[in-house]
Amino acid sequence: MAVFPSQEWFDQVREVFNTHEEYHGAGGGACDTTFAVKVGDDIFQLVMEGLECTSAARVDEKSLADVDFYLELEPEEWREMIENIKEHDGADLNWTLNTLDLDRDERVAKSVTGDQYREDLFFRFNQTLQFFFDASAKIDTEFGA
Repeated sequence: MAVFPSQEWFDQVREVFNTHEEYHGAGGGACDTTFAVKVGDDIFQLVMEGLECTSAARVDEKSLADVDFYLELEPEEWREMIENIKEHDGADLNWTLNTLDLDRDERVAKSVTGDQYREDLFFRFNQTLQFFFDASAKIDTEFGA
């Protein structure tokens, strides 16, 4: 069982996402972006190329300047989202990345550089990014302390 957040968890989700065609269509599809996921002090950089997530790696805070955007929620919120995805085999309407981003004053998708062209990739590839996280429904997740 993979612990969220960890390299193992992201690698297992990447494997599911990359090998299950159900995550490659219906509004998703080709996606070319490098983004990060920030969970408390843990940061992971992910590279999306075409229909695959080609890499995921733990990085440090300085690396946020190198990504197009990063996604940040409180650890408890990440847990609730991932549990919701597992329960419904995909996020329900209250727990999609898009809903979470639009429903709050403090957005989920952020940029340290302020480059709105790069940050806009979150909106352009939103459905594919959602499919990536929805793929976590197919793995067993434990949550770190």
